[in-house]
Amino acid sequence: MTLLAILKGLPSAYNRDLQEDKEALFDSVDTVRGALEVFSAMLPALTINRERMESLANDPQLLATDLAEYLVGKGVPFREAHAIVGKLAASGKRLNALSDQEFRAASNSFGEDVREVFDVRKAMRRRGATGSPSPENIERQIARWRQLLQTE
Repeated sequence: MTLLAILKGLPSAYNRDLQEDKEALFDSVDTVRGALEVFSAMLPALTINRERMESLANDPQLLATDLAEYLVGKGVPFREAHAIVGKLAASGKRLNALSDQEFRAASNSFGEDVREVFDVRKAMRRRGATGSPSPENIERQIARWRQLLQTE
């Protein structure tokens, strides 16, 4: 934020104010170094509870954006899809527990295939953009980092 404030306040020509960026840069480096020390000490003792992770990842409310994207795929503008899903989420019921009638009352664009949205594994595979958490992108990044770490 300090760097942003310094750069935002600069006039369009060179200014000596850029001398003020060093303190923020050095503070950032110190913070990252400290975090890396903590992480390197923590990682060897890390245990992963796959069952717990999967149970938490299967919360249907986490797929509200996917439900809105489903509606967008059916021709509903995103702004409207967002509002529709927001009302459904605010109903107090879990999204995957809503009946077909409740979905259709919210929008005629919901079809019988709406239940497929709540499969978390399919939802992850739908995220194919670069940088997304799709299984393929995650595997690619793991392989990349293994290679980088082995060469050093």
